[in-house]
Amino acid sequence: MSERWPGEPTKLDELDEVEDDEVEDDEVEEEEEPVAEEEEEDADEEPLLRAPGDQQHAEGELDIPDDINVIEGEPDGTRRGVAIVASRYNGEITNKLLASALEELAEAGVPREAITVMPVPGAFELPLAAMALAKTRRFACVVALGCVVRGETPHFEFIASEAASGLQLAALETGVPVAFGVLTVDVVEQAEARVSKGAEAVRTALEMADAFAQLRASASR
Repeated sequence: MSERWPGEPTKLDELDEVEDDEVEDDEVEEEEEPVAEEEEEDADEEPLLRAPGDQQHAEGELDIPDDINVIEGEPDGTRRGVAIVASRYNGEITNKLLASALEELAEAGVPREAITVMPVPGAFELPLAAMALAKTRRFACVVALGCVVRGETPHFEFIASEAASGLQLAALETGVPVAFGVLTVDVVEQAEARVSKGAEAVRTALEMADAFAQLRASASR
């Protein structure tokens, strides 16, 4: 015979009831737990982010001790031949880059007859043209200009990446400085605001060319 009275809960039933009570108690405690005022205020506050146009590269001078030998180039174009390879694609932007570059070359003292411009179809062809120009040894440096605008396909990533790596390879294989003056932007308006990149690329190329000239002169002594 059974040892319990009819209607008396078994141990299993009692265990189920205990677990149900604990779950209900936990839910009540979670619902009644107050949220700290500071946490609510922190949740409402969002981190301050810079607008895309506010993000700038930090420029500065290196603090090198006076008793250390330094080879540092200057953006001086006197007696230097300079080659510019420019993409015709997105020509409205590239023309402004080219104008900026030519103006900077004039300010640096590079005569017009010492400048050679080679147009190419697009940014993908820039590295090949830069390599060919550098291999002639007629130019102290090469400036690559172009503009790649992001679209709805991965085309942007492939072109921008290949242009950057190809131009670096041209410089590494020839030893001739190749400056990267290619804009890689999301929209055309961003490119319009950055056409001074042409002048910046010229200054970079001339500075590296001058540093390399100093290095060769010091090695021949």
